[in-house]
This record gives sequence, C-alpha cells and structure tokens, in this order.
Amino acid sequence: MSLKQETLEMKNWAVVGATDKKNCFGYMIVKELQKHNYNVYPVNPNHEEIDGIKCYPDLDSINENIDVVDMVVNPKIGIKIMENVKDNNIKYVWLQPGARSDEIREYAAENDINLVEDCIYAILS
Repeated sequence: MSLKQETLEMKNWAVVGATDKKNCFGYMIVKELQKHNYNVYPVNPNHEEIDGIKCYPDLDSINENIDVVDMVVNPKIGIKIMENVKDNNIKYVWLQPGARSDEIREYAAENDINLVEDCIYAILS
C-alpha cells in the first residue's frame, strides 16, 4: 500500500490553515474531508469555528489523537507547525501546493515524519 493510500484510510485529520473563506482551500478541504466521513479538526488561531465545526488555535489544543496533518499554510509558518507535529508524535503530514519547502522536507526526514505532497481536495472531490 502506498503512503498516500495508507493515510487516506486514517480517520483523524487536522487541517492547519483552515479558514471560513469559502473560496479558499483551507475551507474547501475541511468541507471535503467532512463530506467523506473523516473526523476533521480545523486549526487556525484566528477562528473559533468554521461552518459549525470547532476550530483549534494549535495542534496542542486538540484532545484527540491526530493521524494526519494537512497543511494549507505558507512554508515559513509550516516549519513551525512541523515542530508541533513532532512534539505531538504525529507521523503523517500532507503538504498542499504552496505549503512545501526543502526545509520542511529535511525536517520531516530527520524526524521520521512521513510526507505526502499532493492535494487532498483534488483527490476527494
């Protein structure tokens, strides 16, 4: 089974960079994951909820075990998120287009974090 397929079978997904702007991927990804019966945990310190779903300020605030983090943020923010991913012992991260950088790839490799570089929205929709 491919790494991508393995993560698609996991149920608890945090979406870092979630937003309430309906025309942004940070919104569309949350809705698409929800539509496909994933447990979705939006992460954005600027929102309390997104379309009725509780939004968390950071990964540390989520009381569930997160299987996969989907990053929809600038790579400059993403590298800080990767440290938070490591601290929370999360082993799988999806990097959306625009969230990728060599620094993130190197950090993942050094810290045994599996990266999928693809668009979850395009795969599910």
